[in-house]
Amino acid sequence: MVDTLGVAVVGFGWMGRVHTQAYARVRHHYPHLPLVPELVTVAEEVPGRAEEAAAQFGFASTTRDWREVVADPRVKAVSITAPNFLHREIGVAMAEAGKHIWIEKPVGLTAEDARAVADAVAEAGVQGTVGFNYRNAPAVEAARELIASGEIGTVTHVRIRLFSDYAAHPEGALTWRYERERGGSGVLGDLASHGADLARHLLGDITSLTADTAIFLPERARPTGATAGHSRASGGELGPVENEDYVSCLLRFASGARGVLEACRVSVGEQNNYGFEVHGTKGAVFWDFRRMNELGISRGTTYQDQAVTRVYVGPGHGEFAAFQPGAANAMGYDDLKVIEAYRFLRSVAEGTAHGATLADAVHSAAALDAMARSASSGTWAEVAAGA
Repeated sequence: MVDTLGVAVVGFGWMGRVHTQAYARVRHHYPHLPLVPELVTVAEEVPGRAEEAAAQFGFASTTRDWREVVADPRVKAVSITAPNFLHREIGVAMAEAGKHIWIEKPVGLTAEDARAVADAVAEAGVQGTVGFNYRNAPAVEAARELIASGEIGTVTHVRIRLFSDYAAHPEGALTWRYERERGGSGVLGDLASHGADLARHLLGDITSLTADTAIFLPERARPTGATAGHSRASGGELGPVENEDYVSCLLRFASGARGVLEACRVSVGEQNNYGFEVHGTKGAVFWDFRRMNELGISRGTTYQDQAVTRVYVGPGHGEFAAFQPGAANAMGYDDLKVIEAYRFLRSVAEGTAHGATLADAVHSAAALDAMARSASSGTWAEVAAGA
């Protein structure tokens, strides 16, 4: 028997659209999922945007006030894709109203915010999924299994990179993303949050770190109207960029492994250059998001001059079989969010968490807080144990 689940989307920028498209597609790829998401309502404060979403995707109703979603008995689950400064207030309110939540990272501005949402979810007994989408790539899941199996030996060190040019243009508008009050951190929350999650997902807990940050484009023009994504603005009043464009970080793991995490949002010539290189005592594994369905793997007993083999993931890896019938058929970014939607809905149906949870968000946020402390003090910082 298949039941419907009334869902709402709060915040309809690019990520709200991605969530909505994932809801629309999830049963195409997972026909045996016992829940069918029903698009009940969309909340967006920008005039006209919610109505456009309803016309395109079929939401039954619209609102400009997310609080109406809290009180709507038709809504049983909510995607929270609003700006960072609203994550805590909306997340806690939805959970306390008994609604399951699928919330985007970084879940607020600080680890305290993420922990407040996690506590509300736990106390309400609802499910909470977090948008750490890169861990859903079948190749990443295959890499994690390879590392855990010991095929590359004991992990010695990892390098994680997240370089992008989405904020590189000097005419990029001074949106909420660049303000401390509404965006919190800059590239820490935008990209390094994914890096911290991948590091822990692959290698286990981070115990301490030291970080350096920088702002390379200190001023931007204020937009004159509503913005979405990474809009341009020129000729407007200039205002200060309050959070970091760049972070570099040395990591220490509980396992004894070491790591380097580097992220930048103003890297000219880099478009979504995300990936990792994990080295062990007997081999290594490499992943590049731009070649999402491939792994570079070195394993054996040669050690010196040991070859690296390219491996294409296929139906035996992660959720690949739900999308393609054979290895080397491409999957894309939006597919990762469909996997996320599936794991969210499965969590709701079964009452057991699948995929990234609020606990994972707290761990990532604790690492980001430690990076900020370290960059300010110039010293090593401990990452909160049991975050």
